[in-house]
Amino acid sequence: MTVLARIPHRVWGWVGPIGIMLLAFALRVWNLGYPNKFVFDETYYAKDAYSLLQHGYVRDFTEQANQQIVQGRLDGIMTDEPSWIVHPDGGKWLIALGEQVFGFDSFGWRIAGVVVGALTVLVLARLVLRLTGSVVVSCIAALLLTVDGMHFVMSRLALLDIFLTFWIVCGVACLAADRDWIRDRLDRYRFARPWQLLAGLSFGMACATKWSGVYVLAAFGLATVVSEVLARRHAGPRHGWVRRTLMVGLPAFASIVLVALVVYVVSWTGFLLHHEVYEARFGRGYGDYSAPWGAYVDRPTTGFLGETRDAFRSLWHFHVMTYQFHTTDLNTATHPYQSDPLGWLVQLRPVGADAQFDLPSSLQCGQAAGSTCVREILILGNPIIWWTGVLALVAALVAWVRTRSWTWGMPVVAVAVCWLPWFRFDDRPIFSFYAVTLIPFTIVAICLVVDSLIRSAVTPRQRYLAGLTTGVFVVAAVVAFWYFHPIYTDGLIPYDAWRNRMWLGRWI
Repeated sequence: MTVLARIPHRVWGWVGPIGIMLLAFALRVWNLGYPNKFVFDETYYAKDAYSLLQHGYVRDFTEQANQQIVQGRLDGIMTDEPSWIVHPDGGKWLIALGEQVFGFDSFGWRIAGVVVGALTVLVLARLVLRLTGSVVVSCIAALLLTVDGMHFVMSRLALLDIFLTFWIVCGVACLAADRDWIRDRLDRYRFARPWQLLAGLSFGMACATKWSGVYVLAAFGLATVVSEVLARRHAGPRHGWVRRTLMVGLPAFASIVLVALVVYVVSWTGFLLHHEVYEARFGRGYGDYSAPWGAYVDRPTTGFLGETRDAFRSLWHFHVMTYQFHTTDLNTATHPYQSDPLGWLVQLRPVGADAQFDLPSSLQCGQAAGSTCVREILILGNPIIWWTGVLALVAALVAWVRTRSWTWGMPVVAVAVCWLPWFRFDDRPIFSFYAVTLIPFTIVAICLVVDSLIRSAVTPRQRYLAGLTTGVFVVAAVVAFWYFHPIYTDGLIPYDAWRNRMWLGRWI
């Protein structure tokens, strides 16, 4: 018996995923500081994060701030006015950690996304290991997320969606662990559920990053309760449906929903501690966006906890104002890269985060005579993974209906609640990179199909074909990542090479 064969399965369950996580980190951190400028919406979140570090809340920046920051000149880049932030501060505080450690430059505001993106690879692998029991399949999941183009690019930009994805995957993984934990403890009701508490923390951070996290919180909170109520039908104390639902649902509500609510409110600490500056700017009315917040703005409430009450009243009004912005005021806006969520699963309209065309041939990009050079960062999912993922999701849905297995239902529910709510907002500019939250669970569906294929193979020939099919698919995904890598990283390539990578007309 070799040394490797003597290593326990449990150890391999950590060694393999951690190794691939380190690979994901290395791929993402390479040349991270390029381009040295604000790419796409980095101009909001990177600067918001820096303001949080400096003042504890977000201030407006001057018109010349971007140019000064890129040049390393940080004096006089902010005004004294609070900024109207349209997303909570949870994700921006994580960006701020990178800026605190590495400085306020392009590397500093992007490094947090790299770390969180790599950690998502590890958490996903452990989730798939729990679902399938296969170290090999869990490593396949980790590798597929590592080489997905959308997740790769989003990990290298200071945008919020990569942090949202991480917390959603963590929350779902915690509930999967809680399901296994309680399965052997159905003899009585357990009100102290550590995995549910961690799930509440994770979903709270998801909501504190972007409001869309609330859909996942609601769906998986409800699914957790329903699953356990059904499981207790033939196990543990015999109670009626109502009592059983209350005995399961109330503790779950406290552990998941209330904990998430507390985490979300804590993420607004900066606003609550500086509510008076927001009241001064927005509380007396703010154009068409907000009516006056109330008389307390000019005559603060006195007495015990009076200021605290005013702070929370202002936070509520600020939420109303921001909700109106998201649901009404953006309806008249347009963007060249906006897309219909109907096409997200097949990547019909990716987002060009940065592009430089007609660069001079003197840059030596290997161009043919008379051709020019191109640089682009295209937020495009790996087509091999995404297109195969659609088929895997359909297979998972069919298997879920036939078997009623929570394992098959989990990726279907996750993709549905991360995707379908956006159809309600398709009359405003929305972008395909919002679907980065879908890809971990699409990969779960792929891996469940792979695991089922391998387990169903009983003869040597069948096992060979299952292994060959899986291997070809994984190699194809890796090759596709390598092929598209230049347009994921702003690489300098000839125009013809760039054009060859535009497989669909709507990718341009």
